[in-house]
Amino acid sequence: MMTRHRELHRLDNVGWLRAAVLGANDGIVSTSSLILGVAAAHASHQSILITGVAGLVAGAMSMATGEYVSVQSQADTERAAVEKERTELRENASGEHSELANIYIRRGLEPALASQVATSLMAHDALTAHSRDELGITDAMSAKPLQAASASALSFAIGAALPLIVVLVAPHENLIPLTVGTSLLFLAVLGGLAAKAGGANVKRGVCRVAFWSALSMAAAAGIGAMFGTVV
Repeated sequence: MMTRHRELHRLDNVGWLRAAVLGANDGIVSTSSLILGVAAAHASHQSILITGVAGLVAGAMSMATGEYVSVQSQADTERAAVEKERTELRENASGEHSELANIYIRRGLEPALASQVATSLMAHDALTAHSRDELGITDAMSAKPLQAASASALSFAIGAALPLIVVLVAPHENLIPLTVGTSLLFLAVLGGLAAKAGGANVKRGVCRVAFWSALSMAAAAGIGAMFGTVV
């Protein structure tokens, strides 16, 4: 008796994972940089908090919109390619069979076996076979606009809320060092988790995220200090 086996791979979750990590990382960096820039310009605690909240709302909406438009464009391209393949299968099934068999030959199968495999797969589900092996489109890797947009907006909001919590509880005189320290800690943890989830080097992921985030926050604080304008 044959048993079903499904091996789990990290790539199955690569779409939503990328959007979620990007959103949370951007939420922390953008909001903490805004907070530092305004704080370095000697703004009041209330002004800093309002700026952070506005950055959270605007950033979450921007992330959702940008991710949706981007992934929807990819989905439209995939859909058009599949429809074209459907037409070609209807109008030239033998040519599509040869095309599929040649793909398997290039992957190492003998011509006779490649032809047999192509025949079996096309008899079962020709469009799926061609979508997967010719176009590289699968259910796990296909574009999902709403999922990506929701993950980006939610993760951005969660990330942006972290430095805002620091603003709420930190004394005004210690706001800048506490925001920098906690934000870098949050980002390092996020970078490490993302690297671990994706099977990458954790130390490299932490260092990369922390370095570029620190650079962004330093630039924002520098601009605020340079102008020194009370908001």
